Amino acid sequence: MHLLPNLCIILPILAGAGLLVWRPESRKVRQWYVMGITLLNSVLALASIAMAWQKGVDATRSLLIQFGGNLSISLAIDGPSMVFGIIIAVLWPVTVLYSFEYMKHEGGENRFFSFLTMSYGVVLGVAFAEDFLSLYLFYELLTLATLPMVMHGMDRKARYAGKKYLIYSLSGAAFAFIGIVFLMHYGTTLNFTYGGVLNPELTAGNERVLLDVFVLAFLGFGVKAAVFPLHGWLPDASVAPTPVSALLHAVAVVKSGVFAILRLIYYGFGADFLRGTFAQSIVMIFTIVTIVYGSAKALQMSHFKRRLAYSTVSNLSYILFSFTLMTPAGMTGGLIHMVFHALIKITLFFCAGAVLYKTEKEYVYELEGFGKAMPITFAAFTVAAFALSGVPPLGGFAGKWCIASAAAEVGTPLSYVGIGALILSTLLTTLYMMTIVIRAYFPMGEDRDLTAVRDPNGNMTGPLLFLTAVATVLALSSAPLIAFVRNVSAGLL
Repeated sequence: MHLLPNLCIILPILAGAGLLVWRPESRKVRQWYVMGITLLNSVLALASIAMAWQKGVDATRSLLIQFGGNLSISLAIDGPSMVFGIIIAVLWPVTVLYSFEYMKHEGGENRFFSFLTMSYGVVLGVAFAEDFLSLYLFYELLTLATLPMVMHGMDRKARYAGKKYLIYSLSGAAFAFIGIVFLMHYGTTLNFTYGGVLNPELTAGNERVLLDVFVLAFLGFGVKAAVFPLHGWLPDASVAPTPVSALLHAVAVVKSGVFAILRLIYYGFGADFLRGTFAQSIVMIFTIVTIVYGSAKALQMSHFKRRLAYSTVSNLSYILFSFTLMTPAGMTGGLIHMVFHALIKITLFFCAGAVLYKTEKEYVYELEGFGKAMPITFAAFTVAAFALSGVPPLGGFAGKWCIASAAAEVGTPLSYVGIGALILSTLLTTLYMMTIVIRAYFPMGEDRDLTAVRDPNGNMTGPLLFLTAVATVLALSSAPLIAFVRNVSAGLL
């Protein structure tokens, strides 16, 4: 048993809780404290992942909490944990740095950074969980840890968004828990096992019930993954401060929902058990509808952050559609798009936040001419917009190509419908993203006085440049990433 993964969870939770008690009055002291804890935890998380890579999953197995009987909260880092864990460990410090500047005009910084720090440990718990019970505990804690950040403003909109987020999340988790109970009863273990945990002797004659339960559990976890029609909380949550929106949409909450569904399909019920059944068809239909719906709604939105929110709804179901193909290639495509979407979407939200911070402009039609006035912000936005639209050789293209290839390999009518949905969504994405870019660089009508409009300082533009560079370099040299993810999808890691 190794204690390093435990420390990744415990350190930020205790440090964040300590900030609520300490409440430093000096902004500089608080920033040094929060960034120090965040960087240290990222080093610990990446070290844990490196240990798993070099020595195998068994080297990272650790017990966090022992309940009565055989029930415990335990950690182990396998292939999917590595992918999700690296996303979290790289993007969290960037978000913290961005937040230092952004939160100056929001107030309540001690409370905000306390829950931001605690959320870091909780979402790593989701990534590093060894079994379904551990995953479920951290999955529920994530709702409670992020709720105060969603409601940070405490005005009418923030309270409404928080209430909606809480009701949706807890209701979805209840349905997901039903699936875990059935896996406990009909499975050999609750530990994640590539290929599934169902016991053939116990499942014989109960296949229909288990398939029904799988659909319920998929939709339960699908709440955080914003599957239509369970997505309603996500656009409303955009009322939160932009760093929170970025975490919700790119790193923590929605990716935890996607990650839980990956575990449910490939490490719980098992792709072989589900493939070719009505349950697979039902969940695929949900993802296909969500792909088109999210893109169509994004095109209709004039509010900057809500447009990006509906874009997230659509792109999350790109990933889920790929997972529901229930093949190794489908798992590969979903994980590749999960990585690139995290980098692209956090960049886009940071750009929206920079505009809001410097100008208080919230709507797309207010961005006329901002490209020249905020050159760094809109250069990063433009690169991310092209990437999200799937322009080769940027990251969005790699993810969509892998997903479409996996769907074509399956060759069923529904998989071909999914490819059609991807193509339509790509067209809609190009329209709703390029509309912003064109307005920013090619304003129409009379010239506006934009002398007061400028890029924010380095705490906000630095993360934008870093994320744009990382996403671009990773896209241009994506072969090692794809090879690594293929090993994960084959159960070799």
